[in-house]
Amino acid sequence: MVLASEKKVLVVDDEPDVRNYLAACIEDAGFNVETAVDGIDALDKVEADPPDLITLDMVMPRMSGIRVMRALRKKKEWAKIPVIVITAHMHDEFGKDDIEALMAFPATLRPIHNMEKPITPSNLIKNIGKVLKVDIDLDEDKDNASTNELKGIKDLFKKQ
Repeated sequence: MVLASEKKVLVVDDEPDVRNYLAACIEDAGFNVETAVDGIDALDKVEADPPDLITLDMVMPRMSGIRVMRALRKKKEWAKIPVIVITAHMHDEFGKDDIEALMAFPATLRPIHNMEKPITPSNLIKNIGKVLKVDIDLDEDKDNASTNELKGIKDLFKKQ
């Protein structure tokens, strides 16, 4: 089995709080993490040093997640980078067209997983570990506390 420290994950999300939260969860599991603020930034970072896996938001300014997926799948050397889509718009009008477009990709080029925000750290790390064949020891109590904190933050945004 491979060590988490031998693998690099690129976290792509335009929301700084979400991007930092995801990066912290993944780093806590021992992975090397790089972040990108949007699709253009992500492709620049992939060009410079391709990651082992990408977590990708769908709804972003400048370049959407679906456009990033299309760009990744066009280049032979990037086509096999596993992608986990993490979006708040899995079932609403903002993400409907993008999710349908992802499902139109050939099965071997689709994202490995589609996850809806808010996500739990353990679910995210389990999925990343499974895809990258890394054995992860998860702290479920820490995960429950993080989930409660994330729900509280989400509630604050709803009130604004």
